[in-house]
Amino acid sequence: MAEIRTSPSRGPDSPVVTGFYEPDTGSIQYVVSDPATGAAAIIDPVWNFDPRNARTSTRSADEILVHVRARGLRVEWILDTHPHADHLTAAAYLKETLGAPQAIGEKVRDIAALWREIYHLPDAFDVARYFDRLFADGETFRIGKLGVRVMLSPGHTLASVTYLVGGDAAFVHDTLMQPDSGTSRADFPGGDAGVLYRSIQRILSLPDETRLFVGHDYCPGGREPMWEATVGEQRAENRHLKDGVTEADYVEIRRKRDAGLPLPDRMLYALQVNLRGGRLPAPESDGRSYFKIPANRF
Repeated sequence: MAEIRTSPSRGPDSPVVTGFYEPDTGSIQYVVSDPATGAAAIIDPVWNFDPRNARTSTRSADEILVHVRARGLRVEWILDTHPHADHLTAAAYLKETLGAPQAIGEKVRDIAALWREIYHLPDAFDVARYFDRLFADGETFRIGKLGVRVMLSPGHTLASVTYLVGGDAAFVHDTLMQPDSGTSRADFPGGDAGVLYRSIQRILSLPDETRLFVGHDYCPGGREPMWEATVGEQRAENRHLKDGVTEADYVEIRRKRDAGLPLPDRMLYALQVNLRGGRLPAPESDGRSYFKIPANRF
């Protein structure tokens, strides 16, 4: 059972945000809803995966379905902030179940090009086929009466976007972590620590009271999972950014930190699923899907 916590609406133009903590990967899935209409979006849902036996499960996504049905929410969007490296997205499963369109940032095309070469699959990952909408920087849409603005936020990946919902909630994916953890890595293919620093500064230029919802929490020191902090709290307390850290200093902090991090144990599985919008590779003649894993590439 996931740890579930709700951040209530603060008034007009402020969404209700419920986070679902997935402990195997430290991921947080979100349901963001408009209290005036009951419209909702699901952000960064997890398709559970056991890398020891390459088996999938919809356990975490099903908990989201229980939540939205119990509250009578009408899901209008299924959103990913980027093609995740540490977990498989459940977006396709939720689209099939709920009938809502799935979307991601348009720069996913650039990530697809990188991973076609890595997997040696030159005809794979036709992202326009798998996603109903590819958002450009600055593009807007709605969840009920709540306006949503898309902010391109690269650095962790080429395609990362932030969703700014209503007037006070931003889903910042793998840019920031909670203040005691700092920020996210920038050493995956297409990542860049300097670009990430500039993306974070753009996020931190939002009003101080804006709620920032992060993509991961690894519970340093054994504390309870946390996933919400305001812009003001991040600016004052984030261990990688407080005290006026310059871009050059930040790049050095990230370089040293990233050099000691292993690849996520699901990464080589995840990208070939997530670049298909949460779908396994096409079944072969025996009816089973097979992963392609490059040896000695990383």
